[in-house]
Amino acid sequence: MHDDTRSQRPAPETRAAARTPVLAPPDAPETADGPNVPAQQPAHRCATVAVVGLGYVGLPMALALRAAGTAVVGIDTSAPRLRQIRAGEADLLPEQRHALRTAVTEPGFRLTAEPAAVSGADAVIICVPTPVDRHLVPDLGALSAACASVVAHAVPGQLLMLTSTSYVGTTRDLLVEPLARRGLRAGTDVFVASAPERIDPGDTGHTPDRTPRVVGGAGPRSTELAAALLARTAPAVHRVDSPEAAEMSKLWENTFRAVNIALANELADHCLDLGLAPLSVIEAAATKPYGFMPFYPGPGVGGHCIPCDPHYLLWQLRGRRAASPLVDTAMTAIAGRPAQMAGRALAALAARGLPAAGARVLLVGVTYKAAVADVRESPALEIMDRLAAAGARVAYADPLVPSLERNGTVLHSVEPATGGDWDLVIVHTVHPGTDLAWLAGSTVLDATHRLPAARAEAAGAAG
Repeated sequence: MHDDTRSQRPAPETRAAARTPVLAPPDAPETADGPNVPAQQPAHRCATVAVVGLGYVGLPMALALRAAGTAVVGIDTSAPRLRQIRAGEADLLPEQRHALRTAVTEPGFRLTAEPAAVSGADAVIICVPTPVDRHLVPDLGALSAACASVVAHAVPGQLLMLTSTSYVGTTRDLLVEPLARRGLRAGTDVFVASAPERIDPGDTGHTPDRTPRVVGGAGPRSTELAAALLARTAPAVHRVDSPEAAEMSKLWENTFRAVNIALANELADHCLDLGLAPLSVIEAAATKPYGFMPFYPGPGVGGHCIPCDPHYLLWQLRGRRAASPLVDTAMTAIAGRPAQMAGRALAALAARGLPAAGARVLLVGVTYKAAVADVRESPALEIMDRLAAAGARVAYADPLVPSLERNGTVLHSVEPATGGDWDLVIVHTVHPGTDLAWLAGSTVLDATHRLPAARAEAAGAAG
């Protein structure tokens, strides 16, 4: 944290000359936030937005803002990440990658590792990871550090918007109250809002410009300023009456998904036990035009949404001595799914009279999601580790992940069709365009439940 004279509350005459918000209409009426809200600049003025954290959330957001004509300062403390972005090699959709290669040549798109750069922006968007540790306890280290840095460098008139998913009350705890201790009142001197991210990596239908956003500010003026900024990229903005309501909406979204994925996995297992193909049953149920939404089974869930976000809610509820047995059970089932799949793989080997020790096992696809080069929380990692611990010789084939480090050993993706005689092939993630014709004649455990019918029978038998 820097020793910055801006940490002192400005005198009234100084505050009047401070940066004024440029994100709402110039004729916006005075609100209950108080008489000291600075007047708006002309609407045509182009604001500068600092995006703190340039990962899977922050970088697409920065590119969407730049495409909308906004000057962007991208801030990330990882030098390798900045080099990757400058080289245009970040994992993005094809159209986003093209936009990145254009943006990095423009003066309106600046990249830096210097946290103090936020002080020159009209608005600051915080997009840093919020993982859980190995005990499934929220790890707030990155978020707390990012918010503390933003607060330390905040200047009057700025809009500060938190998009990272976290517990209910995070925006107030990490932004509103620390700003107040600096003498900057939210809704008067600075403007603060929560607008949880909605990024669906690898899906062209859910880019920022196609996805509605939810926003709740610390006061009506904060909400409107944040909504005006989000409207530059989102097709619609839904306002709620507080940051806490916005935070809870994101936890609700992903907890809903988690519970239904756990249910889909459980019912799929029962379908296999009954000799039924889970996918065909789901497709039949999905013909109902009301009261049903299809969720699909798999080897587990990955990324930083479903495996992590509901634990922020459960952690907060435990602190209040409140129980959520349905959510708790679902998350326990989700956490145990990779171990269950590894157990099925070992059972499939045993059914062929093969011991685990020395068995040649191949995983097809190790990313947590098709078309995304991301192995964060991927079930494949635990499946590989468990099989290796049982003595199996585990390899993987994934064109999006050339190499992978597991327990001190670097593995390299193999060409499956020429990789040898596999005792078992686990189909974990199928990327678009993947040719699986070579699976004919192999013993297959289909963790996706999406292989053609002839192979699905083999998968069911293996499972």
